[in-house]
Amino acid sequence: MNGMSDCFLWYPDSPLHDKDGRDHILLNLVFKESFPFEPPFVRVVHPVIQGGYVLVGGAICMELLTRQGWSSAYTMEALILQIAATLVKGKARIQFSATKGQYSLARAQQSFKSLVQIHEKNGWFTPPKEDG
Repeated sequence: MNGMSDCFLWYPDSPLHDKDGRDHILLNLVFKESFPFEPPFVRVVHPVIQGGYVLVGGAICMELLTRQGWSSAYTMEALILQIAATLVKGKARIQFSATKGQYSLARAQQSFKSLVQIHEKNGWFTPPKEDG
């Protein structure tokens, strides 16, 4: 597996803008050899986020990031825009009281795997259009 880091930039008036002046969310994207036919594994590295469909360990809950939701036609730009939209739609906020080291690759992978198993069994929830 090969890893790549990327980031989002946020405007100062964004609810995700860090009070300490950091203006980005650092992501870690892990690509399997089967990429682009399988999605990358994506997790938030920093800061710790509450809400926004961010799971324990920093994994991001999106059907798009599963085999059944992924298309090899997606570009990284489109993927990052979808992640940003998911964070906003999920009302993500920085958790300033978080302890250092709260996010880890192993915890993120485990929480994502567990959640995908639940969704594969019960289906994915699609919010009503009026919710965005």
